[in-house]
Amino acid sequence: MARAARRAREQTRHPGLLLSLAATRRWLASALIMATAACANTGEPPGGPPDEKPPVVLGVFPESGAVVPDLRGDAVIQYDGVIDELSGAGGGGSVGVTGLAARVLLSPTRGPVNVSWHRSSIHVKPAEGWKPGRVYRLEVLPGIADLRRNLTKERRVIVFSTGPDIPQASLSGVAVQWVEQRPLTGGLIRAVPLPDTIPYLAVTDSSGAFRLDPLPPGRYAVFAVVDQNGNRLRDRREAYDSMLVTLDSSAAIVLWAFSHDTTGPRLRQVDPIDSSSARLTFTQPLDPALPLDSLRVRVLALPDSIPLRVRGVFTLAAFDSLTARERAAADSARAAADTTRPDTAPTAPGQAGRPGPATQAEDTAAVRLILRQRPIPQDKLILRVDSTFTPGNRYYVEVRGARNLSGARAEAHTVLVVPKPKPVPVPRADTSRARPDSARAPGDSTRPPS
Repeated sequence: MARAARRAREQTRHPGLLLSLAATRRWLASALIMATAACANTGEPPGGPPDEKPPVVLGVFPESGAVVPDLRGDAVIQYDGVIDELSGAGGGGSVGVTGLAARVLLSPTRGPVNVSWHRSSIHVKPAEGWKPGRVYRLEVLPGIADLRRNLTKERRVIVFSTGPDIPQASLSGVAVQWVEQRPLTGGLIRAVPLPDTIPYLAVTDSSGAFRLDPLPPGRYAVFAVVDQNGNRLRDRREAYDSMLVTLDSSAAIVLWAFSHDTTGPRLRQVDPIDSSSARLTFTQPLDPALPLDSLRVRVLALPDSIPLRVRGVFTLAAFDSLTARERAAADSARAAADTTRPDTAPTAPGQAGRPGPATQAEDTAAVRLILRQRPIPQDKLILRVDSTFTPGNRYYVEVRGARNLSGARAEAHTVLVVPKPKPVPVPRADTSRARPDSARAPGDSTRPPS
């Protein structure tokens, strides 16, 4: 009773206050319901067109071209919507860079780079912290996805400094895989300013092209690496190529990645092709700048070690051309000896020496033009001797001074075994139709006397 009396007195003294509090409670409840409904429906209205627009960068910090001497926090890339935390997952190897970090390149840094997801933004910071007096290059690679799996197609490069002015020099080029004869797609480019050891990083596109700018002028050791495990380092067994570049304002280079082996090439096997030719297969491609000649190859017939004169060592293309010429010469000789063959029709006036129509359009792609600048390394050669290989015999084959693409040499040898030809099966006479003597009619004069 006392509590009810006090409430009645309060209503008599402050009726407006109680009304205001009740209205405020009702407004807060309505706002909470509306906010809950709005959060529950984040997609497009039913029946609307699907959103196929990739994420768009709204802003970056620091801005490209900014000089921030006292940078302490993270570098931030802000998008117009929520991005997928697993963008770029699987982009690196088992020991490489994965997840969002595979889509972000920050250089030059010593050690790992911390890349974190913040719904609609990506935060980046080197594990060693921002170093004063350094020009940083932050590149966001294509492949950032939103929640609807729309992927970005363009690269975004942000260059900022913690001290010096932003430089203006640029380095561009193309990287190819020399042995495989194709562009180095997704290859790692490391441009190390000398005498420093901390590189600027880039990744080649689908045509093997890359660009690093802006860079401080100076002397650089530039590497193109087939980064198989995705750790953004040049490991021991990964194919690469390198070049020293003095960068003033701009430079364009071509890098030919190949496996560098300190062990020279050895003979893997020798296989006969015909009665006087055999295919030599090496463990590595040979240096096309130092082709093998007949003086570097020795063939001995076993077991008496009788030497066979080597006529020549040819590449596959040269051997095909040689055999084609030999077949054409043999056909011409047979045609000249055949007097029963009618003469061929004479060549019409003005037609002799005129080239025929082109059978294949000229490939004008930039990478194809670059690959034609160097001969193709081969791990197979054709050996030809003046005599003939005897079926069933064995021959000792030795190659001296074979050199691989790294310049390493080795002495190689193996044994050629010429197989015997398989015997041709003789068809058996069909005696199932022969009539036995007992089945002959009486008085058959063809039956020999007993």
